[in-house]
Amino acid sequence: MDAAEPEQTPFAAVTAHTSKLQRHYQALLDQSTPFVTYRWVGTSVGLLVFFARVFLAQGWYIVAYALGIYLLNLFLAFLTPKFDPSNEAIDNEMEDGAVGTLPTKRDEEFRPFIRRLPEFKFWHSATRAIGIAFLCSWFEIFNVPVFWPVLVMYWFMLFVLTMRRQIQHMIKYRYVPFSFGKTRYSRGSTE
Repeated sequence: MDAAEPEQTPFAAVTAHTSKLQRHYQALLDQSTPFVTYRWVGTSVGLLVFFARVFLAQGWYIVAYALGIYLLNLFLAFLTPKFDPSNEAIDNEMEDGAVGTLPTKRDEEFRPFIRRLPEFKFWHSATRAIGIAFLCSWFEIFNVPVFWPVLVMYWFMLFVLTMRRQIQHMIKYRYVPFSFGKTRYSRGSTE
């Protein structure tokens, strides 16, 4: 009467379960998208917990250093425009103006600032990295003995030099990657 159902292989069962978990994870990410402040507060708390773990355990400095370098790299990608105005090769190849470059002269057309790394991807990558670093801080294999003040000084030197270069780039090509310092025009303004 009833047709016998074909048995599901173990591989198909695992694939179906991981697919279900991925959909659930993506749904949680989609629901968290509008709550920017809460997401960043949670990530900051996670970072503070990780640093407290490193401070109290007196170890895993190399993991903290690697996390710092990765977060600095993410932050620089967040500040950088998607289409770099200093890259003349892209400008010369695209004669029709398809590439969204920033205006460098007063008479050029305005194109909006588009980030190389959007805010949500920045938050998601930073949060995952902090979680992985926290997980690594529980395994002795990652506790490499190093003289931590050298790592701290080296990280600060990298931070200052890269931010100086980024700020000079922002000044040279006149772009501001944040909206809180920009002029806002009202609806009735005719300027």
